[in-house]
Amino acid sequence: MNEELLREIEVNYAMFHEKLPDLIPDRRGKFALIRHGEIIEFYDTARDAFLTGQKLFDDDLFSVQEVIEFPIDLGFFSHAVPDR
Repeated sequence: MNEELLREIEVNYAMFHEKLPDLIPDRRGKFALIRHGEIIEFYDTARDAFLTGQKLFDDDLFSVQEVIEFPIDLGFFSHAVPDR
């Protein structure tokens, strides 16, 4: 995995983990599309977040995280990976 992708995943996860307590009340169960440490939008399904990320970001540098009480750091797998 390249360094740019690893950095993107780490930055996105750290930001998400920090903001999670504020997100839980209104966004529980939603999926956040995240890029460069910023939440882009929330979606009802991981698939919707992933497909939007693919359409918006041709470099595939984005993450998808579910808004749940205990976020799961899946490392590479928390990154929305293209099907190449």
